[in-house]
Amino acid sequence: MIPRRLTERLTYSLRHEAAVVLLGPRQAGKTTLALQIGKSRPSDYLDLERPTARAKLADPGTYLAGHENELVILDEIQRAPEIFQLLRGVIDEGRRSGKGEGRFLLLGSASMDLMRQSGESLAGRIAYRELGPLDTTEVDPADTEKLWLRGGFPRSFLAESDALSLERRHDFILTYLERDVPQFGARVPAETLRRFWTMLAHNQSQLFHASNLARGLGLDVRTINSYLDLLVDLLLVRRLPPWHGNVGKRLVKSPKVYIRDSGIAHALLGIRDKDSLLAHPVVGQTWESFVAETLITSAPDGTEACFYRTHAGAEIDLVLTLPGRLKPWAIEIKRSTVPALERGFHVACEDLQPSARFVVHPGDERFSLARGVDAIGLVELAKILQAAG
Repeated sequence: MIPRRLTERLTYSLRHEAAVVLLGPRQAGKTTLALQIGKSRPSDYLDLERPTARAKLADPGTYLAGHENELVILDEIQRAPEIFQLLRGVIDEGRRSGKGEGRFLLLGSASMDLMRQSGESLAGRIAYRELGPLDTTEVDPADTEKLWLRGGFPRSFLAESDALSLERRHDFILTYLERDVPQFGARVPAETLRRFWTMLAHNQSQLFHASNLARGLGLDVRTINSYLDLLVDLLLVRRLPPWHGNVGKRLVKSPKVYIRDSGIAHALLGIRDKDSLLAHPVVGQTWESFVAETLITSAPDGTEACFYRTHAGAEIDLVLTLPGRLKPWAIEIKRSTVPALERGFHVACEDLQPSARFVVHPGDERFSLARGVDAIGLVELAKILQAAG
């Protein structure tokens, strides 16, 4: 189940850029997508987690010279960061000889480190694309709540039962804790990081207070912030910043955080099926996180996402400022099919003067909720955002 929209964008980027980095967590489908694109043209694929593949790059100059007329796909590129410096010279030489575009497709499971490594060497020579787990626009709308429960990693979503899906998600968590985190050089005890990750799942869509988590884990605030940075860089947690514009109000300064894949959050919380999810105290928070992540990933490239909250209680769950637009979209998220708006939302809209105001609910019907405010289903709003790009 590969997103058609991303396939088209990735193919377009390879026609216009020398190198494209496809970022995403493990098991999201990066390799499947890359191999699918590789079938359409001469290509060579190397998985840098395999010693035999890394051995081919022992003399990278010779290897790349032998594949100058092919698309070179390098998987798990963070295992060989030294390759970025070499690619700069190869790309520049190729451009001078008229072979500059579509040379390299690089796949990575981490965000900030990869961007920093490539940005130092390949500024102006590289494009970035992100592949996350499946979202509501890529599955049957009738499966939206199944997607919410199991998350969007294909092996979890497509499992034959909820029990098998949960088992696969537990394996995913264990792999990150015991193999991937140490691979990135982080000296974090696996059990401590699991407890921190689980605490974030309990506090989804809430303000992030490092001091509270530090007391709970017996650690200092600096260590807690470094743990959060790590999970954000691994594309497992989203840190949603507060609105920072000048509106003449006292605004909160702490970010909100949530687990980017709802299925992973539910596995951390021990939620086994839909009934236990609906009965769980975090049901509203995890729904808000699921909706927010879906809308952010559906929005056009360059969209700025944040939330709005004042100390006086005015609040908007999600504020999206689309590229080229001066005024943002205000989005409130409700679990009820008969949503009601609090006064704080209206006050916040008076502050921001958004160009569009939506309340996302679990159904699929669209109707007017208040003057200038539409209640709308998640799938429809996600498709509206995709079309806006």
